[in-house]
Amino acid sequence: MATDKTLIAVVDDDRSVVKSLARMLRSTGYEVSTFGSAQEFLDSLAHSIPRCLILDVHMPQMTGLELQTRLQELGHQVQIVFITAQDTPQTRAATELTGTVALLFKPFGNAALLEAIREGVRRSAPETAGGGGPNPTRAEPQFSSPGASSHGGGC
Repeated sequence: MATDKTLIAVVDDDRSVVKSLARMLRSTGYEVSTFGSAQEFLDSLAHSIPRCLILDVHMPQMTGLELQTRLQELGHQVQIVFITAQDTPQTRAATELTGTVALLFKPFGNAALLEAIREGVRRSAPETAGGGGPNPTRAEPQFSSPGASSHGGGC
């Protein structure tokens, strides 16, 4: 359970996914901000920057990968857990190259998501990530196959 009200952001165009994830994360002690689009999230950055971002890969207007690129251009080193319903070689390859914490395939279990978030928060800590910047000891992203972690609920 999170104890310091760590801010986690959820960006997904599917409202049911956003609501489900927000409810689960709040029940485990996280502070949660939710957004229905990448642009909504970008517009919020003047107010707060999350320690970890749960980000849908495929969204209209701006994809999750495009948002990640935009965040890097703006100088924000937010740790990202990508989520997607589409397990394709292209998606895996694109997220492997971007310093992603994890790529989880819907439906995924709560345990897999919480483990990925804990890793993202750990990487964003100043003592392990150079003040929130890139972590030179960054591990390869974790991948979760569809249904691989279906115990404990999930999306």
